[in-house]
Amino acid sequence: MSCLPDPTPRPLDHLAELAGEGGYGEASALVLRTRTLNHEELRQRVGQLAMWLIDMLPEPGARVASWAAKGELTCLLPLAAARAGLVHVPINPLLKRAQVAHILADSGAQLLIGTPSRLASLEPGDLPEACHALEEEVALAKADGFGALGPSAIPPSALAAILYTSGSTGRPKGVMLSHANLWLGAVSVAHYLGLESDDVTLAVLPLSFDYGQNQLLSTWYAGGCVVPLDFLFPKDVAKACAKHGVTTLAAVPPLWVQLTETDWSAEARAPIRRLTNSGGALTVDLVRSLRGLFPAARLFPMYGLTEAFRSTYLDPALVDTHPTSMGKAIPFAEILVVNDAGEVAADGEEGELVHAGPLVAQGYWQDPERTAERFKPAPAASHYGGMAVFSGDRVKREADGLLYFSGRRDAMIKSAGNRISPQEIEEAALASGLAAEAVALGVPHARLGQAVHLVVRGDPAGAEELPRRLQRDLPNFMQPQMIHWRAAMPLNPNGKIDRTALQAELTKEYGE
Repeated sequence: MSCLPDPTPRPLDHLAELAGEGGYGEASALVLRTRTLNHEELRQRVGQLAMWLIDMLPEPGARVASWAAKGELTCLLPLAAARAGLVHVPINPLLKRAQVAHILADSGAQLLIGTPSRLASLEPGDLPEACHALEEEVALAKADGFGALGPSAIPPSALAAILYTSGSTGRPKGVMLSHANLWLGAVSVAHYLGLESDDVTLAVLPLSFDYGQNQLLSTWYAGGCVVPLDFLFPKDVAKACAKHGVTTLAAVPPLWVQLTETDWSAEARAPIRRLTNSGGALTVDLVRSLRGLFPAARLFPMYGLTEAFRSTYLDPALVDTHPTSMGKAIPFAEILVVNDAGEVAADGEEGELVHAGPLVAQGYWQDPERTAERFKPAPAASHYGGMAVFSGDRVKREADGLLYFSGRRDAMIKSAGNRISPQEIEEAALASGLAAEAVALGVPHARLGQAVHLVVRGDPAGAEELPRRLQRDLPNFMQPQMIHWRAAMPLNPNGKIDRTALQAELTKEYGE
């Protein structure tokens, strides 16, 4: 893809129409367990599901939720619901019934499609009175009897999906994404990743995660093929890469750590053209491990937030020389660094990352208070104007235009009057080679305000050496008061380290 197409937002159902841009036909689009759909069959099946959905939910804008593992339904429903003029609410299959009940009630879902075991786990009162539950295979079978609904004329600004984010506090928030948000996100990613019609994407991330869902949409926009995978062990990922000739692999840092600790055959590594990372920064050591394991692959470190989908990526050509950079704005995103005075920060000055442009979501579903906290009028210096997302993340832009992450405003540790970036402590622990994963947290302390605690996964044999290394590499005010060694880190449903759970645990046990 040498240049971006017309960025005029179009309804999301055009993604199925434009997959391969004329070269799709019999090319594989979706590899399921029992069969493979080509792009022509993909469009036909999306149309059938859309027609059935309209029969089930004739009211435009009705919410349809899915709660199932990766398969035909969860892969095609984002397109089918959009074509039908409905709003898709994907629920992470790892969530438990209480969390699902909240999402169903909060979104006002009128239809829940799920696997029998998940639906059976719901208790009386979990399913809203107006919501009908249907087993996945039953829904797919019913759609077989319908003709295919053709392209619709739904406005690009219409709501297409509500994605629930775990958040750091309170109950999950439903981020409202329009047809334009999803369409332009697919176009943007396909462009800067250089996706082509012969690419094969292994979809290992949850499809309820915007990063995971975009694996489908950007690949199909480019005319490529998606292989959805729910895996138990990291070795399953390597085996799938070898079996399907995977060219594109996306993950989050905790998964990358596990994958670099897995044995990869030459057959599994050889086809891979690109690796993409989001959901957390890659450490220098992890970058080196990935570059060593996949020397021929282009590595794309990326930064994003569900409220604006994706904000920045680092050009793979700069990864070796600038491994800690967030890169620059992706196509269709405008990134400003705003200082505490509300002005655009100077080069090298820390400020808040503000994202403006057509990738910005429409706010939080039925939550005007929290929407107003995060979604505000764009700064006067913005080219796009309109509403912008104020991320809460602290960054710096250097003279060469590259951005660098400093820390989250609400995650900064305040100890003895010092503002401490958890990332600095974590990077020092990882650089020691004694920790495979590290999380630094501020625990309430009567004298210090917050005391620094460090949770690490690694060999406890390094318990005596790590404090010495940190004493050598960090100033005194950054030294952890306690280091907690773990055999495994808790993960949230999106596969990221669950910092909230660790914070709650340490606060309960050690807080003063």
